[in-house]
Amino acid sequence: MAHLYPARLPKLSISSFQPVAASERIVRLDVLRGLALFGILLMNIEAFSGPLDLSFTGIDPRWTGWDFWADVFVYVFVQGKFFTLFSLLFGVGFGVMAQRAEQAGREFTLFYLRRSLGLLVIGLVHALLVWSGDILVCYALLSFALLAFREAPRGWLPVLGSMAYLGAVSLMLLLGAIMALVPDKDAAQMVSTAQASIEAQRLAYAHGSYLQAVVQRLRDFGTAMGALLLVGPQVLGMFLLGAWFARSGAIVEPARFPRLWAVLRWLLLPLGLALMLGSVSLQSYMPPGQFGMRTGVVYALTALAGLLMCLGYLAWGVRCSHRLQWLAPAGRMALSNYLGQSLVCTLVFYGYGLGGFEQMGRAWQLAFASALFALQVGLSHLWLRHFRFGPAEWLWRWFTYLQMPPLRR
Repeated sequence: MAHLYPARLPKLSISSFQPVAASERIVRLDVLRGLALFGILLMNIEAFSGPLDLSFTGIDPRWTGWDFWADVFVYVFVQGKFFTLFSLLFGVGFGVMAQRAEQAGREFTLFYLRRSLGLLVIGLVHALLVWSGDILVCYALLSFALLAFREAPRGWLPVLGSMAYLGAVSLMLLLGAIMALVPDKDAAQMVSTAQASIEAQRLAYAHGSYLQAVVQRLRDFGTAMGALLLVGPQVLGMFLLGAWFARSGAIVEPARFPRLWAVLRWLLLPLGLALMLGSVSLQSYMPPGQFGMRTGVVYALTALAGLLMCLGYLAWGVRCSHRLQWLAPAGRMALSNYLGQSLVCTLVFYGYGLGGFEQMGRAWQLAFASALFALQVGLSHLWLRHFRFGPAEWLWRWFTYLQMPPLRR
């Protein structure tokens, strides 16, 4: 099976499968994770500061002035692009770990199952006790499916990944066609149900106690699991594309693939932006609970645009990674920083914290998110001067490797 994993990474000098040393890390990946983490915060800040079900619905017409243009910026350039980029990087990490296991001649399957199970536990704690917009549970569940593709021929991975992603796009169109046939009475009931869910989130997160917020998170978690039918194929598709980038050597040795990166930068990124602008011209706002054929087409176009723009962002991130190395510490602590974003933002915006729920304009949301991320970058630099891993990464490694890795340098 060695032919499936070309020897592009530095040979490991370890006698047992264990956490990689800092010198064995691929700094470019940490830079890209840091970049994706910032984009995710810019996207999520809307859902932290207001009802989750009222977020990610396009360009909200209630915003005016700078708030309107901030909403336009996030919808066109951020939403659905950095989430897919982070998913792709998860797949890259899988490919790198599989390759290193192959080089070390060690068992990979049991290790990876423990790793996925550990991520699932962390995701469940995050989703139920901190913030219901969690993505880690989805990643953990789909990482089990990703393991089934470990021995797939390398050339199949882009095809399989594209098919999975386009499958989600097709489901959006199919759902839109089905919902177009729903009687007006049932459609009105769906809108009423969506509004009731939004009001329940307002009540629990803006004015409720911590216990009431946990109860609401349980309800939101059930809804999120139902959404896996659409989100799951997208995430799995990005996982597989990421695994190809790792196994082909395109991430580790980008200079060997100049034509690929040029196509991603100069063709796919502009094409994705054109699709995104086309979706905005077709329908810029999707009211909660309303879903028809037009909405299905808009969601499909935004999903395609997200894929193409994500790949373009990846290419530019690789191109500029040497200039963005200051992001690497934040990327090395991506899990800790992701959880930290949720903890800080819920304490700032939720009623059991400072109570800023629906009190911050859209432009100020982006300013707050940028300041928070800048603080995280600085703290990550400081933390990694004294410690080998972020705190969440350390716990995750402890569970994965069944041994306590040294934390202090």
